[in-house]
Amino acid sequence: MQPISCRPAGSAAPLALPPPVSVQAFRAPKKNIPQTAIERNHILQVVRHYVTEFNLVPPQPAGQLKEYADRVIGRLKCDAIYRDYIGVLINNEIWREPLASVPYERRLLLLPKCPRVENKCSAPFDEFGPFCKQCGLCSIQDLQFEAERLGYVCLVAESPAVITSLIQTGKIEAIVGVSCLSGLERAFPYLEAAAIPGVAIPLLQDDGLDATIDPGWIWDYIHLTSDDQTRRLDLGALRGEVDSWFMPASLDLIMGPAEGETERIARDWLMRAGKRWRPFLTVSAFQTLRDAPGAAPPGDLRKIAVAVECFHKASLVHDDIEDNDAERYGEKTLHEEHGLAVALNAGDLLIGEAYRLIAASKITAAQKAEMLAVAATGQRQLCRGQGAELCWTRSPAPLSSLQVLDIFRQKTAPAFEVALQLGALYAGVGIHAEVAETLSAYSGALGIAYQIRDDLSDLGSQGETNDIAGFRPSLLLAVAHERADLDAHKALTGALWHRQLPAGVGTGQIEALYRELKADERAKTLLETFKEEAIRSLRDLENPNLKGLLRRVLGKIFNDTEIQGWGQEFGQKNGLPIPAANSAGTAAPVTASVRY
Repeated sequence: MQPISCRPAGSAAPLALPPPVSVQAFRAPKKNIPQTAIERNHILQVVRHYVTEFNLVPPQPAGQLKEYADRVIGRLKCDAIYRDYIGVLINNEIWREPLASVPYERRLLLLPKCPRVENKCSAPFDEFGPFCKQCGLCSIQDLQFEAERLGYVCLVAESPAVITSLIQTGKIEAIVGVSCLSGLERAFPYLEAAAIPGVAIPLLQDDGLDATIDPGWIWDYIHLTSDDQTRRLDLGALRGEVDSWFMPASLDLIMGPAEGETERIARDWLMRAGKRWRPFLTVSAFQTLRDAPGAAPPGDLRKIAVAVECFHKASLVHDDIEDNDAERYGEKTLHEEHGLAVALNAGDLLIGEAYRLIAASKITAAQKAEMLAVAATGQRQLCRGQGAELCWTRSPAPLSSLQVLDIFRQKTAPAFEVALQLGALYAGVGIHAEVAETLSAYSGALGIAYQIRDDLSDLGSQGETNDIAGFRPSLLLAVAHERADLDAHKALTGALWHRQLPAGVGTGQIEALYRELKADERAKTLLETFKEEAIRSLRDLENPNLKGLLRRVLGKIFNDTEIQGWGQEFGQKNGLPIPAANSAGTAAPVTASVRY
């Protein structure tokens, strides 16, 4: 096995902002479209399970699709007004595998013109659509560029005559289309007559102006390829399998019974609430690079996944102490519950447990040595990143938004990178140095995006934590300070950077200032930009499994948080079954998962 090259700590290139991507303004969908992304993703998953359960094959006439849609509506107990929308999703899933088998260069991506910002778009038109000027105001340029890079024929046009003429050339063997529901209904006979794979992503509005879409669905379909053997992997079920490893009985089997009060406290902390994305990344990387991606994970992989979470939960214990936080997961932090000394010791124990689990794994000596080196290097990088913020607290001063983003990268990316590299190393696959660099770039962009989302999630009364009260470096504060043009605003943001809250000023007023200065909008743009940068980092990967799965994992991480919990509540309210993941971590229906 060729070991993964481990980048030395401190050798990361200076952070530079990637090209910005467009962020859609919020517009409520039409009444016959599910109103939230949560609902739309949930319905998509139910449709996928329905198509799989009954083994539906294409082509299916429009009348039959409506019958299937009525049955899905019965399962969902949702409004019948969504029948046409659900029918389109069923048709997509029926054609999903045939589409995957068509080479990119034999596919057409058909986009409408209405996602443009109508009153600002200066692109000239002909019968084949606009000549995009890459102004960055809409999503058309991003989709068009990526599709053409893959080899697609790409048109921004809505004329059935143009579509028909292209099909008749014989050079187009599949279509990925974006349109309003009424437009899709008009185009259906043409696709049915041609008997070529056609999937369609409905617009959320059809008034012809500044329309919005679910872009993740388009990215999923345009990248779909049969070369990716992980495309059928149920990430929701896989994540459910990983979560099950952190139940008391499972941890006893993986780690051995807890001995003494210290181990009990550390083990209890390990089992507490958390998103567990890092062990999920480890298992995902392993599943991607193994010989049989769809097979059940081997039992010993659990040691590596739990080790990754041990590292993470230990860092949270220490972070909470260093930041003087009193709550996490809606409960007391470990040092508030058990005292500073006990918490420190429990965190140190978890680090030792992580190394012990790696050493106890049934892998070759070479794999084990490389894994331990990767983990140690990641631990060093993470501590240096946290140290940069802690040292700032001794002499606090305003930081630029780029400096804050770099702190985000240093603090968060190492854990994601270690998780991915350990999964790859456990798979025992020879990994070239450039693949390790790709994992590093992907982890860096993912880590920054993850922290930006945390900043945004802190806003409002329902925020997860309070960065304002904690006087921590915040992207929102950095952007607000850069944009403040009134002396009073500059004085307020400057005081916060110096860890002082002026008398009479509350967090609500500061958040109102963030919104007034549109710091939240800037943060949302940067969130989408770094999510896109993570996807862009995968472009040169030659392994289609790794490329495809990491792209879908990104979608899951940034959509699953709000969906988890809602799915169970929705299902219970509507009498839907919420089955558990099976032991293989595959194929078990998971009602509230996303598979981007």
